[in-house]
Amino acid sequence: MRIPFRMHTFACALGLAGAAFLGTAHAQAIKIALVIPTTGPLTQYGDMVKEGATTAVEMANAAGGINGKKIELVPVDDACEPKQGPVAANRVVNSKIGYVIGPVCSGASIAAAPIYNNEGVVVVTPSATSPALTDGKNYHFIFRTIGRDDQQGPAAAKFIIEQAKPKKVAVLHDKQSYGQGIAASVRDDLKKANVPVALFEGINAGDSDYSAVITKLKGAGVDFVYFGGYHPEMGLLLRQAAEQGLKVKMMGPEGVGNPEVNAIAGNAVEGMLVTLPADFSANPKNAAVVKAFKDAKRNASGAFQLTSFAAAQTLLEGIKAAGDNPAKVADHLHKATIDTVIGQASWVKQGDLKSFDFQVFQWHKDGSKTLAK
Repeated sequence: MRIPFRMHTFACALGLAGAAFLGTAHAQAIKIALVIPTTGPLTQYGDMVKEGATTAVEMANAAGGINGKKIELVPVDDACEPKQGPVAANRVVNSKIGYVIGPVCSGASIAAAPIYNNEGVVVVTPSATSPALTDGKNYHFIFRTIGRDDQQGPAAAKFIIEQAKPKKVAVLHDKQSYGQGIAASVRDDLKKANVPVALFEGINAGDSDYSAVITKLKGAGVDFVYFGGYHPEMGLLLRQAAEQGLKVKMMGPEGVGNPEVNAIAGNAVEGMLVTLPADFSANPKNAAVVKAFKDAKRNASGAFQLTSFAAAQTLLEGIKAAGDNPAKVADHLHKATIDTVIGQASWVKQGDLKSFDFQVFQWHKDGSKTLAK
């Protein structure tokens, strides 16, 4: 089968064969575990990552696979729960799978990372942003295709300081690794800029009534609220604040950038600010990839679809260059620069990207988002 030019260009970017796939129908597949939440309240993030990884693997297989082998994704559920992270990791290890796209959430990633690293499994997470995943760990097998909270937090703080210009800010978090870490980053940058932070407080994830903290926000006289956490709590904060007459601008990290937040918050979601990966789907260089998403009735413009696509590109290029050997793939990635849909990806020694572009978007009640100015 002749590969169209635009697909051939993409295949080369992945480091895949541009010729027809011949004589390997019975070759053993290269298995990549897709460690995502398929149960629990955060399954939509798993869906985003699955869409990206699946599209990348489908395109790679259509272009002939890797070194004469097809690629197979093996879903593994960790529910985005720290307690389930090691359970999922042991399932991957026991299945003798040497590569992982995921885990999705920082807490589960932090809990699982020692197992993956000790067992020599190459992990590329497209969505876990907590610095605690990599800081001081000396891991060799853990990588990201997304920025860290200490890159995302400053982007949020810069917008608050230079664009929103509030008189008094409250910073809330969900008491979890991801939420508390990024909230602390934002708080610290605001304090450095002499922006008054009247309240820094945790809420319990999974609660249904945040009226007590909203009463505190009203009493503190804040005009801006930053929340570190995920969309279920952000949706309730937005809705209940509106119901109680608290008129403040609210902002959160990419964890709140989920279409489900609209169903929870209703009209109160209008104008919510959120830091997200740049809209890589708008890059003309990614036109063929975006078309593949559309053809499969998937959305390339969500928070993690293209960072997940890039995670797949990273692993596939590593395998193409170093062979189906996780240790050699990890060695290769530490010195490589890979052309991906999120740009030229290269990593510092601890597996974090050397650079990543977070931007601030305004969320709308119809589910769309626009770049905030």
